[in-house]
Amino acid sequence: MRCVIQGELVSAIHRILKPQRIAWAFPELRCTFGDRSTVPDIAVFLWDRIPRDQSGEVANAFSIAPDWTIEILSPDQSQTRVTKNILHCLKFGAQMGWLIDPDEQTVFVYSQKQDLGIVEVLDQSSLIIPSPPFAEELQLSVRELFAWLSI
Repeated sequence: MRCVIQGELVSAIHRILKPQRIAWAFPELRCTFGDRSTVPDIAVFLWDRIPRDQSGEVANAFSIAPDWTIEILSPDQSQTRVTKNILHCLKFGAQMGWLIDPDEQTVFVYSQKQDLGIVEVLDQSSLIIPSPPFAEELQLSVRELFAWLSI
């Protein structure tokens, strides 16, 4: 279930952001910053923030927070642990974090703009899920996101 949403979401983000070199979505990328590592299901980096090596290729190590971190909850995962990872990314510069709960068909949206402790909970199928400003062209509804599970 999780891998279906992950694959489709990476593709959707790339369709909108990659051709214009706005951002790139990396699945399962280890990011080490703030004295710890996180491995979001999807880590989205603005194009000019993608770490590169001396030859200009994408670096093997990412020592900065993603601009947008996306987690897809698995039945065996702790929601608390995943939420802490999202909040860690926000603390170190991420613009937004999504926590997608397929079992509940709910998306929790965390952003820099919100006051501490406030999160947007989207569980109505017609709602458009907020994206970071650089990805505002991504107009994905809760219904569309979870429809990917019905392949």
